[in-house]
Amino acid sequence: MFSHIFFDLDGTLTDPALGITNSFSHALKEMGREIPSYATLCSFIGPPIKESFASLGFSTEETEEGIKKYREYFSTKGLFENKVYEGIPELLAELKAAGKKLVVTTSKPEAFSIQIAEHFGFAQYFDAICGSTMDQTRATKASVIEYALGKTGIQDKNMVLMVGDREHDIFGAKQNGLKSCGVLFGYGTRQELEKAGADFIAKDISALKAICMEN
Repeated sequence: MFSHIFFDLDGTLTDPALGITNSFSHALKEMGREIPSYATLCSFIGPPIKESFASLGFSTEETEEGIKKYREYFSTKGLFENKVYEGIPELLAELKAAGKKLVVTTSKPEAFSIQIAEHFGFAQYFDAICGSTMDQTRATKASVIEYALGKTGIQDKNMVLMVGDREHDIFGAKQNGLKSCGVLFGYGTRQELEKAGADFIAKDISALKAICMEN
């Protein structure tokens, strides 16, 4: 059975759409760029922020400026324009009570991730909250997972399950030799998660609980 459950943050524990889309809109407006559709902005939930700006045709220098403008909004407003998915607190409490070790592994900067977990009251369930660095030297999901494995001192990777809603979570898990579970209540589709090679697919919180408890 899995003794450690690694959870992605955005689109898995919380729905951050309002804060992330507003932060991107702020950055693009400040830089005089056209703001894409809401659907396009929502596609930026999950991937490393550099990838999102690059997909809009930003140069390396423009991407750095875009990240700076994004964080101007996100650090004061955007991180609180967020909501915990219904049923997540109860799931975390049950997993914790069952003796599971829980870890947040997110491409969001670690400092912001800790603030969000504490503000929304679920930090208490986690043994560690691991995220990217502000300077983007640790930004990919694979690098964050590697960091989390080291920080928690896990030796047996067969005991770890990575849970997330996008292909980046699945790819990151595979690159670190972990099993993965894709969830369908976030921002990734079943097709995306299956194509990425997710070992499990959870359509809802109840299904996720069963996977975490029974495997």
